[in-house]
Amino acid sequence: MRLLLATLAFLVCAGPAALAAVRDPHPLDVRDLVAFDRISEPRVSPDGTRVVFTVSAVDLDANKRRTDLWIASLDGSGARRLTRHEASDSSAVWGPDGKTIFFLTTRTGSSQVFRLPLDGGEAQPVTSLPLDVGSFLLSPDGSTLLVSLEVFPGATPEETKKRLDEEEAKKSSGKVYERLFFRHWDTWADGRRSHLFAVRVAGGSAVDVMKAMDADAPSKPFGGNEEYAFTPDGRGVVFTARDAGKEEAWSTNFDLYLSPLDGSAAPRKLTSNPAWDTSPVFSPDGKTLAYLSHERPGYESDRFRIVVRSWPEGKDRVLTQAWDRSPSMLAWSADGKEIYGVADHLGQCALFAIDAASGKVRTIQGTGHVQAPQAAGSRVLFAMDTLQGPAELYVADASGRGMTAVTSLNKERLGNVTLGAPEQMSFKGAAGDTVYAWIVKPVNFDASKKYPVAFLIHGGPQGSFGNDFHYRWNPQAYAARGYAAVMVDFHGSTGYGQAFTDAINDDWGGKPLEDLRKGLDAALAKYPWMDGTRVAALGASYGGWMINFIAGNWPDRFRCLVAHDGNLDERFAYFATEELWFPEWEHGGTPWENPAGYAKHNPVDQVAKWKTPTLVIHGGKDYRVVETGGFATFTALQRKGIPSKFLYFPDENHWVLKPQNSIQWHDTVLEWLDRFTKP
Repeated sequence: MRLLLATLAFLVCAGPAALAAVRDPHPLDVRDLVAFDRISEPRVSPDGTRVVFTVSAVDLDANKRRTDLWIASLDGSGARRLTRHEASDSSAVWGPDGKTIFFLTTRTGSSQVFRLPLDGGEAQPVTSLPLDVGSFLLSPDGSTLLVSLEVFPGATPEETKKRLDEEEAKKSSGKVYERLFFRHWDTWADGRRSHLFAVRVAGGSAVDVMKAMDADAPSKPFGGNEEYAFTPDGRGVVFTARDAGKEEAWSTNFDLYLSPLDGSAAPRKLTSNPAWDTSPVFSPDGKTLAYLSHERPGYESDRFRIVVRSWPEGKDRVLTQAWDRSPSMLAWSADGKEIYGVADHLGQCALFAIDAASGKVRTIQGTGHVQAPQAAGSRVLFAMDTLQGPAELYVADASGRGMTAVTSLNKERLGNVTLGAPEQMSFKGAAGDTVYAWIVKPVNFDASKKYPVAFLIHGGPQGSFGNDFHYRWNPQAYAARGYAAVMVDFHGSTGYGQAFTDAINDDWGGKPLEDLRKGLDAALAKYPWMDGTRVAALGASYGGWMINFIAGNWPDRFRCLVAHDGNLDERFAYFATEELWFPEWEHGGTPWENPAGYAKHNPVDQVAKWKTPTLVIHGGKDYRVVETGGFATFTALQRKGIPSKFLYFPDENHWVLKPQNSIQWHDTVLEWLDRFTKP
């Protein structure tokens, strides 16, 4: 609501040019969706008055997004682009004097760290390593960089580059593997590990602080510099890594390690928890280390608890044992009395402050989808998006009052599009539990009309379709096409307590399907303008699995279905996927230890009942849910003579990321829905 009011206030107070831009609004199109500027990686200046951040903009001709650095004052003034190079610039951090920023750039043909003086002058290289820098941090005194490089364990960056060149020159193409992972997410393994190296800003050799550890830091495929931190004295690094050997593919045992920056000693393990420990952050006075920790090994969706430890030799203390939420993105307040964290909460991703002494939790910003909180003096800066617009930066006092916008990069584009109005509802679902759902009304809504329904099913399965502006599964894309979008956070969703999340374990087709049935019925009963005879269901990942399950267990309900990257046979999928801890937890063991767990709710066993027209979509580089799942689903549909279509992206992974592919995806999906729901 605050964002909506702020947007309206802008339109009222804007000048003639801005008002002219909104006189001809049109329903949001996928081309608008990919054109929005995407803000990420905000960093507050040492004096708490400015913020530098990354902005991603689309280049449709090149079929990719490129990034530049921007800067703004926290009072909302002076937002301007810092870099305009044809290469991508990102991941800026401030020098300790507040007059210089360090950032990653591809200006030299590889990803390296550059330095830019803010009082004028050109950016200059700081590193010229033979390998790409994946992520980095700058020490508090500005003397040392920690950079992540992909190296062969025990090899220097130079030795690694030489070996890679030798491999490239070989005439044979075969790869030999002796253990898992042989591929992960969308990349085939080549024996390299992501290791942290200390590099002096003044120059010198890169020192591998992980020695010959056969582990990745940061973790793959999504880990970044939130997984490591300089020690308060600047002489060491605390990082998280999974040193699990041959058990890596079925282990979630990440521990924290301490290593000296000069490489004089091997990394020392700081935690012995058999589950996941990650995200180390030190208090401003350097006396306390906070980090996130799971309790249950093998369960990637366990509740993260905040643990604090007196540094350097104190004992661990679980700070949030009594708080039934799973926080992430930790940051200390400037005075060190509180820890900021975001967590899914009742269909929102809210910002919380946790008292570092008592563990008492209070809400700073309870609505929207909050990311990247950090102290800005006595205030807190964060990024926030909602169902009504992309992320912008905001600053608020520690109580949550006085929230003001720091950026407004997308207001003109928002003024040019018409969006559907979102509304949250609840109903009694499986086991009589309260279940929440979001609906988004069609653009230019008229209560006297009847509208078809797009029933969106989220993935994870431990995820949420909440109050956020998604770039792949955005309900506004369907509202713009004249659909009512309905999204149910069924049992298994996050943000409603850990027991609610756990309820999906070994019950994929039980309580979640019951919630979906009851949620759709509740929405149709509450909103009579929804046409219950014209409903299409869509989902990806677990949502794609659920579409295949619905085809055999709810076959008469929907006009058509869309299954993106969904498994058809859970038993076979176990042997094709990469992160084995996931199916082993969800289905109660391996297929040979517990075959009943994989047969309990298996879509392949219900193919005989299929009859609903289905669009199948899959990515060729999806190693999480491999492409054979899509092939098999389409084959079954075709063999049964069911109207069906297959959209295949050989260059996409579990997600569709390239702009032109996203446009094709949306156009194909919406045309499929129109074909069967708008006769």
